[in-house]
Amino acid sequence: MAPKRLGIGIIGVGFVGKFHIRAFAGIRDADINGVVSRKDGTGEEAAALAKKLGVGDPRLFDSVTDMVADPSIDAVWICAPNFTRIEIMEEIAQAVESGKGELIGVCCEKPLGRNADEAYRMLELVKKIGVLDGYLENQLFSPAVVRGKTILWSRGAALTGPPYLARAAEEHSGPHMPWFWEGSLQGGGVLNDMMCHSVEVARFLLTPPDAPRSALTPVKVTAHTSCLKWQQPHYADILAENSGGKIDYANRPSEDFARALVEYHDADGNQRIVEATTSWCYVGAGLRLSMELLGPEYSLSVNTLDAGPKVFFSRQVVGDAGEDLVEKQNAEMGLMPIVSDEEAEYGYVGEDRHMVQSFLAGVRPRENFDDGVNVTELLMTAYMSAEQEQTITFPPPGLESFVPAVAKGEWNPRQ
Repeated sequence: MAPKRLGIGIIGVGFVGKFHIRAFAGIRDADINGVVSRKDGTGEEAAALAKKLGVGDPRLFDSVTDMVADPSIDAVWICAPNFTRIEIMEEIAQAVESGKGELIGVCCEKPLGRNADEAYRMLELVKKIGVLDGYLENQLFSPAVVRGKTILWSRGAALTGPPYLARAAEEHSGPHMPWFWEGSLQGGGVLNDMMCHSVEVARFLLTPPDAPRSALTPVKVTAHTSCLKWQQPHYADILAENSGGKIDYANRPSEDFARALVEYHDADGNQRIVEATTSWCYVGAGLRLSMELLGPEYSLSVNTLDAGPKVFFSRQVVGDAGEDLVEKQNAEMGLMPIVSDEEAEYGYVGEDRHMVQSFLAGVRPRENFDDGVNVTELLMTAYMSAEQEQTITFPPPGLESFVPAVAKGEWNPRQ
């Protein structure tokens, strides 16, 4: 029998892990009961945050196995860095298979794998132990996306025909942690880091409400990658200094700009287009998420920097740099937007609520590891296209073993 409340354990409580903790303030029927984190104080910080918000009094665990073995943990959220996720999932599987613990479900942050082979392995492991699986793609659950899609499909599409073009972009000035910048650790650059959001939310907007993913079939991918800003000597020096010399963008850069066009066909062979753009070299007020959906007689437009209140600070208002107005904030004066509730507006509350409700009901979430696998396949095909400078038919041969040149430290557009 499923519990009346879901006990959550979070593995990795850095930047995105804390986003989920704050999101649980808007979710009923769940408690954060455990945390596994690095031995650097982040676990204690996360536990204190959860207690302060009233979303749980989590115990700090030394290992994933110990957390899975605790009877208060019903489901785990994998929020640890990309390069740790296979090892974490294998430890979860071993703990469940050996009888040390039982779980209802496992959720994993994006991307599911750094390449197709890793994504396949994650799916294989979760199926092997027979637990429910959720893929944490927050933008699909953004209220603006959910409500906008509902209105356009119920009014515009119902009267004039389905949409045919979706655009999505995620742009900011660069990641928080040094490992994101390392292609070998992260799995690539901005294409792998952020286009996983953009291709999936655009696909979601084009898919008829309540229709399965198979309603649209990807057939071609065309992509381009560049390092526009961060390989410039001045900025490469900044990365090297901030990482203690580990990041060498003069010789081993990752792409800081990527664009992809994915062609889909619907069941009748009609063409549907996804256009995705991502950037680590956008300097504006902060993180900007934008989406558009276009049909015969209608359109939808979303821009997270235009959604809420704005404030103005003169030159006399001087303070420390921070992120109190918007994620990846770049300024503290002038006209600045405020994202009033980032956890809700970016979709974290909606996605976590959906995962909790699905696990308690004993049903597989509508966004699951199969979706994560397909997203990874599309991203790897995009890397193939960018490297070969040509359109690639999907799925391409060799996809299962493909590793992008940037992930192998072999990509340098200036050579």
